[in-house]
Amino acid sequence: MIFSLPVAAVLVGFLIAYFLKPAINNAVKLLLSFSGAFLLSITIFEFLPDLYASGSKNTGLFIMGGLLLQILLEFLSRGAEHGHLHLDNERRQIPWLLLISLCIHSAFEGFPLAENKDLVYGIVIHKIPIAIIISSFLLVSNISRIQVLVFLLIFALMTPLGSFLGQLDIWSPVIKSNINALVVGILLHVSTTILFESSKNHQFNASKFGVILLGIGLAYIL
Repeated sequence: MIFSLPVAAVLVGFLIAYFLKPAINNAVKLLLSFSGAFLLSITIFEFLPDLYASGSKNTGLFIMGGLLLQILLEFLSRGAEHGHLHLDNERRQIPWLLLISLCIHSAFEGFPLAENKDLVYGIVIHKIPIAIIISSFLLVSNISRIQVLVFLLIFALMTPLGSFLGQLDIWSPVIKSNINALVVGILLHVSTTILFESSKNHQFNASKFGVILLGIGLAYIL
C-alpha cells in the first residue's frame, strides 16, 4: 500500500488533467485545500506526538530545518508542492529544477510512511491535486508526451523510493527520528501554506472553509 497508493495518486492526477483540463480548475483548488487540511491534521494528530514521544532532544531543531529545506525546494519548484505553478507555453525541454525539487520533496515525505500508516492517506490525497497541476503544466508545454510521461514516472516513484529507504535497517533510532522531524517540518510548511494563503480580495470563502473542516474532521476520525 505504501508503495502503490502514491504512484496511483499521480496516475489519477494525470488522467484528470488530461481528460478534464480547464473544467477542473475550481474543483482542484478545493481539493488542494482539503488535502492541506487533511495532511496538516494527520501530522499534528498522529505524526508529531509520536515524534516527540521518541525522546530526541533535537526534534524541534530538525523540524525547523525541514521548514527551511522546503523553502529552498520551493525556490527551485516555484511552489509546485502547494499548487503554485505558472503555465509555460514556450518550454521545450523537461524542467529539470522542478523535477529535482519535487523528487527530493517526495522522497522525504515517503520516508516515514512504513511506520505511519495514516500519513499514507494524507500524502496520497495531497499528491492528487499536485499531480493534476503539474500534469496540466507539462501538457501545455512544448515538450513531447514521452518526456511528460518520463517526468511523471520519476516523480511518482520518488515517494515509494523514500518509503523503501525508510524501511532499511541502516538507520539508528536517533537518525531516523531526526529525518522524520525534517519531514514534519516539510509537511507543516506545505500544508499551512495551502491553508493560510489569502483568498481573492481577502474574501471569506465558504466552500474552502467547508472542505478544510471536512479534511480536519476526517483526519481526526482516522
